[in-house]
Amino acid sequence: MLSSTITMNIFATIILAGILLPELTAAQNCGCAADLCCSRYGYCGTSDDYCGAGCQAGPCTAPPPQNGVSVESIVTDSFFNQIIDQAEGSCAGKGFYSRSKFLEALESYSQFGRVGTEDDSKREIAAFFAHATHETGHFCYIEEIDGPSKDYCDENSTQYPCAPNKGYYGRGPIQLSWNFNYGPAGSSIGFDGLNNPEIVAEDPVVSFKTALWYWMNNVHSVITSGQGFGATIRAINGALECDGGNPDTVSARVGYYTDYCSQLGVAPGDNLRC
Repeated sequence: MLSSTITMNIFATIILAGILLPELTAAQNCGCAADLCCSRYGYCGTSDDYCGAGCQAGPCTAPPPQNGVSVESIVTDSFFNQIIDQAEGSCAGKGFYSRSKFLEALESYSQFGRVGTEDDSKREIAAFFAHATHETGHFCYIEEIDGPSKDYCDENSTQYPCAPNKGYYGRGPIQLSWNFNYGPAGSSIGFDGLNNPEIVAEDPVVSFKTALWYWMNNVHSVITSGQGFGATIRAINGALECDGGNPDTVSARVGYYTDYCSQLGVAPGDNLRC
């Protein structure tokens, strides 16, 4: 079941690419005119798709103000360990994922869990860890099951061309997948995503950073705008799970989310399903 879930998440990335990439002007590498924003994918435009989350240059939309919440005080050792302790001792993730590595990665994403009220922060944290728990089997898996046997190279992504003999299958807590995600994630974080995708399964800080990069660019604005947990499922897996696509996996994600909200002492809110 986990294998099919991870695979579904990877195929959902194609759908997300169509949803999240706006109508493009000319391809750029942050060489846009002064009145245009350079999007996270390196294209020029003026809408929120260009100037919002991940905007690299130009008149980018200012992020919302941060609250005074300490994510570290919410993601305690107890909270993190009760998740990973449910994984088998033989799992690769047991010696890889840790709270300290998550917090180290978090230093690069100051907006995570720090927008809105304290309850809003707790709901975002619960949502992130609910999805990570489901994607990795309680932080058991570092890589997609049977990932090396699959081809996740989108040859139409000319800005992020696949390198020979490299696999862009799911890795990390949110299972980063496809060359068109590895490329910009690497550029943002500081690694060669196209020529060295393996580092996501070798360096736990990089691994957590890719999950946070994907979250902040694709999911953060959904949960912080009050659309509910169900909208985060749609942002990650789209129609593959939502609208009756796979109600069992939706229920599993919702179950983790409501459990973590309970642990953090916050109401889960409305619109839990997608």
